[in-house]
Amino acid sequence: MKIGLGAPVSGAWATPENLGRFAARAEELGYDSLWTFQRLLVGADDRLDAVYQSVLDPVLALTYAAAHTSRIRLGVALLNLPFVSPVVVAKQAATLDVLSHGRLDLGLGTGWSPTEFTATGADKARRGARAEEYVQVLRTLWNDDVASFDGEFYTVPPSRMAPRPVQPGGPPILLGGAVPAALERAGRLAAGWMSRSATDLDRIHDDITIVRAAAPDPDAVRVVVRGVVKAGAPREGRLTGSYDDIRADAEWLGEQGVTELYYDLNWDDQVGNPDVPVAAATERAAEIIEALAPRG
Repeated sequence: MKIGLGAPVSGAWATPENLGRFAARAEELGYDSLWTFQRLLVGADDRLDAVYQSVLDPVLALTYAAAHTSRIRLGVALLNLPFVSPVVVAKQAATLDVLSHGRLDLGLGTGWSPTEFTATGADKARRGARAEEYVQVLRTLWNDDVASFDGEFYTVPPSRMAPRPVQPGGPPILLGGAVPAALERAGRLAAGWMSRSATDLDRIHDDITIVRAAAPDPDAVRVVVRGVVKAGAPREGRLTGSYDDIRADAEWLGEQGVTELYYDLNWDDQVGNPDVPVAAATERAAEIIEALAPRG
């Protein structure tokens, strides 16, 4: 199982210096990948966790990280597809893939924030059907000499998009989701499935079974888990407790069929909270990243 890291994109530790520094250090330590996530805005009356209160744009943050690294893979987990045209995302993803020499993984979700749906003018209806068309639009733009698409939700007149991504076929597409229909869609349409922060990791094998059962090649399916790490916290659920506890949980997740796990410190309230001191958040993040490093 590959081990990655959540990039500094939320809260106190999400500074330009830390984004470049931790991206480079993660590469040095042997982490396989670096991940960002999307939060456009928080409604004035929304009661959301601290991790969502101050978040860098995921694509721009990865572009910045790409300039400070040369090998580590760069992943978005996730972009909410109802909020952005697939043509815009296709261009952004192709550009980042070119600039990073083919290191991008593109995660897509269907969104959940009512505030963001309203603010972007997006439609909540039939999000699953929209996701299917969205993936098709991305692939024609990345792969066809003359791209075109005429669907229920999206239309692309015959056109060309260049430059194309470096990776053959375009960046691997990973789909999120928690209900069985979304899990099946990830297995059927995408390179793999991504869990969410609230996923019950004790039941992850059940989710993986659904994803793989729907896949044309079950053995090729990627299963990427966001690891909400709570180092030093009382032992309550997976990836909490001592470093030995967390490493044992990581090994257990590999046995359940997880192919990639990334430790996301943005969900640590002493790191991804915008109200804590930057120096303290940075120091705590550095300690955890060093302690859990694949080669350390």
